[in-house]
Amino acid sequence: MEITVGKRVMIIAGEASGDLHGSALVREVLALDSSIAFLGIGGPRMRNAGVETLVDARDMAVVGLVEVIAHFPAIYHAFRKMESILTADPPDLLLLIDYPDFNLRLAAIAQRCGIKVLYFISPQVWAWRVGRVKKIARLVDRMAVVFPFEVPFYEKEGVRVNFVGHPLVDTVRPTMSLEESRQSFGIDPGRKTVGIFPGSRKQEIRTHLPLLLESADGLRERFPGLQFILPVASSLSRSDLEPFLEVSDVPVIVVEGKEYDVIQVCDAIVTVSGTVTLEIALLGVPMVVVYKVSPLTYMVGKRLIRVESIGICNIVAGEKVVKELIQHDASRENIVKEVSLLLSDDGYAAKIREKLHSVHRKLGEGGCSGAVAKIVMEMLAE
Repeated sequence: MEITVGKRVMIIAGEASGDLHGSALVREVLALDSSIAFLGIGGPRMRNAGVETLVDARDMAVVGLVEVIAHFPAIYHAFRKMESILTADPPDLLLLIDYPDFNLRLAAIAQRCGIKVLYFISPQVWAWRVGRVKKIARLVDRMAVVFPFEVPFYEKEGVRVNFVGHPLVDTVRPTMSLEESRQSFGIDPGRKTVGIFPGSRKQEIRTHLPLLLESADGLRERFPGLQFILPVASSLSRSDLEPFLEVSDVPVIVVEGKEYDVIQVCDAIVTVSGTVTLEIALLGVPMVVVYKVSPLTYMVGKRLIRVESIGICNIVAGEKVVKELIQHDASRENIVKEVSLLLSDDGYAAKIREKLHSVHRKLGEGGCSGAVAKIVMEMLAE
């Protein structure tokens, strides 16, 4: 492989999951060549890995039409900042991670500037806006996809594509034993524990945390000794949660970091939709998926989305392994009913655990970040 000394890579990760996968990828690249410089948009994990984060991903992590409009000034400023670098001081490679609406616009700028583009973690073209495959084919030099069923979408359009496995297969690892986790968090092993996972975006916290706390209160009425635990996403701080926790009567153990240790102590989890459903699935914990957005976002999304499930764990499994409560179905009554079933019916919970193990088998052997790092090195050396 040719020498890549002094090469610069702009890397864009607009939310917590991208920050996680981006940090692992950057470490793999730097292990191959420590002279490569990374700059762009990311969160605390990417900063710790050595990326010069010119914009914090926490200011970018929004979803939905109404929500994006509200955060438009910050997103627009971030785009212009990246655009100015691409045009005035071009990097050797633009590395995009998920976050499609923002990233595909940057890809168009990069193409006009003659900068190679690698896209890691594909937009969900199989779920909605399938026409984006043709746009991606025009703007992106290589795709590194994390689901095997994504490959045909790009091969059909002549895009150079590699299935690299899913990064979570490598990263979803508790840092402590189950017993150590319980001791660390103050969990009583003789009582059931329910995880509350309200999301990694501030708007998701505002929408979901009050509902999840109300549901927790309802569960306490049925299971008086129930314990609740909530991990704070890396894209948030505890202060983002406090206004909602302070007005609730439900005692909740709040943990910053150690998300996978939190997952393993849970008997059941109430979670928002997103990458987190895959993380929970890989650790085999039964869950119920909850998600609400603004009425306008829901109305538009319902017309565009082409898949029957929104939980990624269900999509990978190819069936509704875990219950999904979306929009109007996301109520205290329905959440309490499903979680009660997970806690009281051992056969029902065991069947879900068994099916979640099949999700793991479909996501590859591991080594995702290393595989993408090799593609980065190839593109820098071309």
